[in-house]
Amino acid sequence: MTAKHMAASNARLKLPLQFRQLCAILNRMVQYSQAHFDASFGALSDATRRGVLEQLGRADASITALAERFQMTLTGMKKHVGILERAGLVTTEKVGRVRTCKLGKRALEEEAEWIESYRKLWAARFDELDIVVEELKRKEKENGKH
Repeated sequence: MTAKHMAASNARLKLPLQFRQLCAILNRMVQYSQAHFDASFGALSDATRRGVLEQLGRADASITALAERFQMTLTGMKKHVGILERAGLVTTEKVGRVRTCKLGKRALEEEAEWIESYRKLWAARFDELDIVVEELKRKEKENGKH
């Protein structure tokens, strides 16, 4: 569905303006590379990989040091680092026999924007629900007085 078609559909449904704006935002979000998001969220889905990112946020570390820190094999840590590296969240550099890891240049801005758009959508929905509840309470109160 194109943005123009979605806007027309939303207008016919008489959706509140903030919902129509959020639908337009979400429609643009679909244009983000799904593979890009899949790699990012896939990398972040594992607690060890999130821990590696937190650790690298404090200081660069070798794969060996990370493996020791997370009490896992070197091979296991290499796999985790590889996933983070493919997602662009970590970079590695080999100097001699030591492969050092550091945070990648990607800072998850697009992913944060995508999450924020859903937060706004749900906040708007709850605001609309609050309006309906208040209206029902008001009507109930009026009917109770008669």
